Amino acid sequence: MLASVMMFAAACGNSGLKDAMNYPIEDFTFTNQEGESVSKADLKGKVWVASFIFTNCADVCPPMTANMAKLQDMMKEEGLEDVEIVSFSVDPAVDSPEVLKEYGKKFNVDFTNWSFLTGYTQEEIEKFALESFKAFVKKPETGDQVIHGTDFYLVDQNGEMRKYYTGLKEVPFEQIIKDIKTLQ
Repeated sequence: MLASVMMFAAACGNSGLKDAMNYPIEDFTFTNQEGESVSKADLKGKVWVASFIFTNCADVCPPMTANMAKLQDMMKEEGLEDVEIVSFSVDPAVDSPEVLKEYGKKFNVDFTNWSFLTGYTQEEIEKFALESFKAFVKKPETGDQVIHGTDFYLVDQNGEMRKYYTGLKEVPFEQIIKDIKTLQ
C-alpha cells in the first residue's frame, strides 16, 4: 500500500509526464513581432512550447519553424486552448520585431498564440537560454550564423521547463500533444 501511495505521489510531482524535468524559467520581459512586451508573467497559467531560432538561419531554423507551425495546427485540431508558442531569436541584433513578423508570415503562423521574441542583447539571450533551458547559444565573432540547439521545450503553467523534444527531424508531434494535455 505504501509503495502505491509513493508511486502516485511521485507521478503527481511530475504531472504524470514521462521523463519530466523541473527547470524554472527565469523572469523575462522581451519584445514580440508586434513591438509589444511579453513577459513570463504574461504566460503564467498557460502551457507553452518554446524554441530558439533566427531569421538569417541557413539550415535548421526554417524546418524547425515549419514543424512548430505544424504543431500549432495540430493543437487547433485537438481544441487545445491556453497554449502559447514562444520563439526566442538567438540573433537579436538582426531580428527586429518587423523582421520577425515577416519571417513568421512565411510560415503562415497564427500570431494570436505565437510570439517571436527579441529585444535583448546577444549576451542576455545566451545566458537566458543556458540558465533557463539548459540550451547552448553562441554567436561566433565572424559570420552571420548562430550556434544553437534544435529542441522544442514544453513549459508548464508555473513557468517551469518540463520536457524537451527534437524540433528538427522526426518530431514527436503526438507525444507533445499528449504531454500538453497531461499538463492541462
